[in-house]
Amino acid sequence: MAGDEGIEDPGVGGPARHVPVLLQEVVGALAPATGDIIVDGTFGAGGYSRAILERGANVVAIDRDPTAIAAGQVIASRFAGRLELVGGRFSDLSDIAAARAPYGVDGVVLDIGVSSMQIDQAERGFSFQKDGPLDMRMGSHGATAADVVNTLKAGDLARVLGFLGEERQAGRIARAIVARRTERPFERTLDLAQVIASVVGRSPKDKIDPATRSFQALRIFVNDELGELARALVAAERVLKPGGRLVVVTFHSLEDRIVKRFLRDRSSQPSGSRHLPDAGVHAITFSASNKAVAASEAEADRNPRARSAKLRSGIRTAEAPRKAGEALDFAGLPNLADLPETGA
Repeated sequence: MAGDEGIEDPGVGGPARHVPVLLQEVVGALAPATGDIIVDGTFGAGGYSRAILERGANVVAIDRDPTAIAAGQVIASRFAGRLELVGGRFSDLSDIAAARAPYGVDGVVLDIGVSSMQIDQAERGFSFQKDGPLDMRMGSHGATAADVVNTLKAGDLARVLGFLGEERQAGRIARAIVARRTERPFERTLDLAQVIASVVGRSPKDKIDPATRSFQALRIFVNDELGELARALVAAERVLKPGGRLVVVTFHSLEDRIVKRFLRDRSSQPSGSRHLPDAGVHAITFSASNKAVAASEAEADRNPRARSAKLRSGIRTAEAPRKAGEALDFAGLPNLADLPETGA
């Protein structure tokens, strides 16, 4: 879960360091009621789940980070029998939900990105402001960020940084990384951040650290975050009851674009043109305005991580979900080889 802010919450047994962004807006869009079953696909520090439980609904909470599942036991003990914590990926929520709610669920909420809880832990390797192992994995399996920067060719690395991080100097950064790793491999976050800063530089007018975009790109790539999101949206379409609500909070333009395209595709018919007059007719599986909700100025002032947050939502219709073969057609997600060239 992303976009959390530290506060004290003695109501759950002591300090709770995190409050999710757009909390009231998320709860309003979900409209949880007593007896409802809501899937929180990105449990994180449990802020959304707690608010949903307080309104009488039951929650199936998913997180691939075992530390989040362990920490969530405090909340589970407060709402005995109404919160089930499941270790796994939110892209698998259809299988997870089907095993617990075979007739469907009333809501799905997804908060995309890395949590402040993970960023604050230097040993997780997400932060360029704290020294730690260059890991960035949200779970405990698969390639690390160190594996990526130490093995990818300069051109492939530049495409990752340029596309996923929207880094204008991706080519120069990639070449500097490849040159430095011939001397010794990258193992620590600050080591990589310093190399990036030596290439990008920083003027007094810059609002973000020179390493921000590159670290973001590596995190998204290591965790396949865009692919996970695309698969989760399709899974939500399968498990939501008619009238069930999908609510997604994103913090990155690429993520928001996927959600926007998904809801637009699922809530409207394709328009034909003189070049493609027969665009075809498909099932309308969601009702959605496709208008994003942003954090208020007050919330953004309190929590800088909320400034880029966008909420989009839709309500499930009674139409059957799309066929499996259509699952990712909307997303336009590139494979590594398809990422645009950046001149590395």
